[in-house]
Amino acid sequence: MSNIRLFFSAALSTDRTYKLDKSQSHYLNKVMRVKENEVFSLFNSNGEWEAKVLSISKSIIEFKITKQLRQKANIKKELWLAFSPIKSNYQNFMIQKATELGVTKFLPIIFDRTIVRKINRDRLEKIVIEASEQSNRINVPIIEVSQNLNNFLKTNSIDLIFTDINSENNKIDKSKLTDKPICIIIGPEGDFSEAEREKILTFKGVQPIKINENILRSETAVISAISIINYVIN
Repeated sequence: MSNIRLFFSAALSTDRTYKLDKSQSHYLNKVMRVKENEVFSLFNSNGEWEAKVLSISKSIIEFKITKQLRQKANIKKELWLAFSPIKSNYQNFMIQKATELGVTKFLPIIFDRTIVRKINRDRLEKIVIEASEQSNRINVPIIEVSQNLNNFLKTNSIDLIFTDINSENNKIDKSKLTDKPICIIIGPEGDFSEAEREKILTFKGVQPIKINENILRSETAVISAISIINYVIN
């Protein structure tokens, strides 16, 4: 079986034929050099399938689904990341690694001290798809539109993990976690304002935690916090 994995958003069924779009066809044809009758795999939220190349015509690949390899992903626990947008290079790295580590939803928050106030969702969606292809995930994370902190706190029913360098707590209490999604909230480069910190601390179900004695860059804090959560829940 080939190790080539591609995300294919449309529904797939065994023994039916389909075509890849121009971009994916180019990748398989020109980059991976696949030939007729070679196999690769396709996945989406409903599972993963083995596909066989039928023809390569005018740079478009037609394929047939030969069998289903995996069923729909069973997500044991939703893991969300609420984060402040940062410079694109660091943000792209952060989104990629968070996807590899199992985040299921990204929620950009515009905080009082957020410097970068716009995100390129199309670019981030491309990154989460590529990271899902590479990391053997089936479910591709959702990227929400940017929102402010007040809206985030009012509209989400979650177990909130608040990464707060001012906290004296350095452990997550697993007994306080419910069946709600776990959401990690990471502040902007200039840290949370005092007003924001107070709002977050009054949120029902919040657990503040100091993840390191040092002040971490946003992308480092994300990887560290997710790793801690994964250790606790798994």
